[in-house]
Amino acid sequence: MKDRHGLLTQPIGRVLLNMSLPNLIGILTVLGFSLVDTFFISQLGTESLAAISFTFPVTLVISSIAIGIGAGVSTNLGRLIGSGQAPKAKVFLHDSLLLTFFLTALISLLGSLCIGPLFTLLGANEASLPLIYDYMLIWYLGAPILVLLMVGNQGLRATGDTHSPAQIMMLAALINLILDPLLIFGIGPFPRLEIQGAAIASVISWVVALSLSSYLLIFKRHLVEFAALNLSRLRCNWKQLAHIAQPAALMNLLNPLANAMIMAMLARIDHGAVAAFGAGTRLESVLLIVVMALSSSLVPFIAQNLGAGQTERAREALLLSLRFVLVFQTLLYLPLWFFAEPIAHIFSSDPQVIEWLTFYILMLPAAYGPLGIVILMATSLNAYHRPMCSLVLNVCRLFLIMLPLAALGSYLGGVKGLLLALPITNTIMGIACYILATKVSEPEKSPQPDVESK
Repeated sequence: MKDRHGLLTQPIGRVLLNMSLPNLIGILTVLGFSLVDTFFISQLGTESLAAISFTFPVTLVISSIAIGIGAGVSTNLGRLIGSGQAPKAKVFLHDSLLLTFFLTALISLLGSLCIGPLFTLLGANEASLPLIYDYMLIWYLGAPILVLLMVGNQGLRATGDTHSPAQIMMLAALINLILDPLLIFGIGPFPRLEIQGAAIASVISWVVALSLSSYLLIFKRHLVEFAALNLSRLRCNWKQLAHIAQPAALMNLLNPLANAMIMAMLARIDHGAVAAFGAGTRLESVLLIVVMALSSSLVPFIAQNLGAGQTERAREALLLSLRFVLVFQTLLYLPLWFFAEPIAHIFSSDPQVIEWLTFYILMLPAAYGPLGIVILMATSLNAYHRPMCSLVLNVCRLFLIMLPLAALGSYLGGVKGLLLALPITNTIMGIACYILATKVSEPEKSPQPDVESK
């Protein structure tokens, strides 16, 4: 695993751009899954749109676990590769994927047994619950496949290869796009499965994508070494993975938890606001794809350079990235001001949903620049082996500032007052994170994972 992609030697801006462009395509296709599902399901009516909106926080929980494990894989592999320990990196990736499967399968089993009580707690009504059952039973079945795919792709990115994961996810998105209308509306010989059809289409696309990702990891790139099961080695590697993965997963779990609490507040005001918030969060993900693409590139870049002892190069990359996202997201907001209502009409024909979604589009993206700074800083702290600092940042943002402001805004201004709490919070935290980034430095060297196969 030589420095084929120039992470340790080539100009910082050029390397991050070359890595981020494929990431941008890959993440756009991943988010396309959600938007395509949301668009076609919205054609079934407001109740179906509300039902799929209730599933967002729960599906994000599984995705957050995958992101956490992926952060641990990317950080540790990056450091091992940067310090020239490729054989250990291969065994570490094997052990990480093994843990990923068993953990996700257990969580999915428990989740499938608790659909009714959980979604009732979130505020779903009797009309939404049968639709949620139809969707989530299939989704849980495919969740281990999705998580293995996400973590495996992070293994590829840790080497500096961002093109292959992007191409894999583009194919998966294309399959999902083709199958969605066929299975949801029953076109041609396909049965009309409505909301359940969207889940089946997603799972089929994940199976195809995981098959391709596994081929690259195991047979073509030889990035995984199937070492004999050794409890001592597994315990050591899993502990090293958990050092990053646990706080990172918890940090990402906080976001769907906060979204669920906000959704519960909205459900008590207006059920149409839940549908608008669900569509808005999907749109938000698209508007932040550049931030997410850069984040996926920045972590392995920083990790490899820290592993090679190039701490100043890592710091320069972080500050350059923060300044870029602030300018880019601010410029991106300008056209939204003029097209907010037409965009809202794409997702619903309900006048009340359109009103709330238009307000969401006008207000929240105004602070996506500062939010981008928060996201990049939080993920970069994992590469610095400071996952607890990253966790503390998100706890402060969501639970000390955002949710109290949302409750106050709900009391004073209803739906609009609640939504205004989000951009205010992101602006405050963006300023704080930029100040923190100017002071970040490499901590004392943490022990590398002991990944001897015997």
